[in-house]
Amino acid sequence: MSYSSARFEKHIPVPETGITAVALLAAETELSRQTIKKAMQQGAVWLTTGKRTQRLRRIKRELTPGQTLHLYYDEAVLRQEPAEPLLVADRGHFSVWNKPCGMYSQGSRWGDHCTVTRWAEQHLLPQRSAFVVHRLDRAANGLIMVAHEKQAAARLSALFQSREIEKRYRIWVEGEFPAQATAAAPVKVDHDLDGRHAVSYFSRLQFEQQTNRSLLNVRIETGRKHQIRRHVAALGHPVIGDRLYGSTHTDEDLQLTACYLAFICPFSGQQQVFDLLAF
Repeated sequence: MSYSSARFEKHIPVPETGITAVALLAAETELSRQTIKKAMQQGAVWLTTGKRTQRLRRIKRELTPGQTLHLYYDEAVLRQEPAEPLLVADRGHFSVWNKPCGMYSQGSRWGDHCTVTRWAEQHLLPQRSAFVVHRLDRAANGLIMVAHEKQAAARLSALFQSREIEKRYRIWVEGEFPAQATAAAPVKVDHDLDGRHAVSYFSRLQFEQQTNRSLLNVRIETGRKHQIRRHVAALGHPVIGDRLYGSTHTDEDLQLTACYLAFICPFSGQQQVFDLLAF
C-alpha cells in the first residue's frame, strides 16, 4: 500500500510504559516520524484512556499500558490548507468570525486543522480552547460563533435551540424570484426535513435580468442540515453554486452568506448584534 496517497486507520494498544505516540506509530506504519508529527498537530491522532477518547497533539507525551492509540490517516484531508477567517469580535467567553467558503465548522476523526475552532485556538490572544456552538456549511460563508469554555458552549447552544438568536442570510438564487415576496410578506416554507420541523422565510431584494438571478434575504426559525438550500431549491430557485441541490455544472462558489446574528448575551445581559452588511 502506498502511504503517500492512503486512507487508513490504526488502533494500537500501548505495549509498554514510556513509549511516545510518534515512536509507536513509526513502528506500526511506514509513515515517517515527521509525517506522524504533522498528523498529530492536524488532529488525526487520538488516545483512549479508560472510557475517554481525546485528540493527542503532544509530541513528547509518554503513554502507558491500558491506553489505546488511534491514527486516522487520510492524505487528501491532511493535504488541505485552511482558509483564513476574519475575527469580527472577541467577547472572552466567545468569539465571532467571518468564515470563508471552504472552511469547516468542526473537525472529524481524520483531522481538524481546517476548522474555524482550531484556527481560533491557534490565533486568538490570550490562547483559549474553542468549542462548536452552531454550524455553517463548509461551502457557505459568513458569521459563525465559537465558544471558549464548555459552559459557554452549552449556554450559547441553548440559545440557538430555543430560537433566541436571530439569524439572517443573503443568497443569490437562479431565476426570477417572485417580486411579491417582500420583507413584510416573505415566502414562508414550512416543510419538514429528514423528519424534523423546518421553517424558512424568503424575501426578494434584487433581480438581475442579465444574469437571471435574484438576491434574497432569508430568515430561519430552525437550523436543519442544508435547510436554506433545500427549501429554496424546492421553490425552483436553487442557490447559485449549489452543486448538491442545484446545477452541477458551475464554477462559482456557493452564494450563501450568514450575514446577521442578534441575541441577548447570557453573560453580560447586553444585546449583541453582528451584521456583516454594517462593516
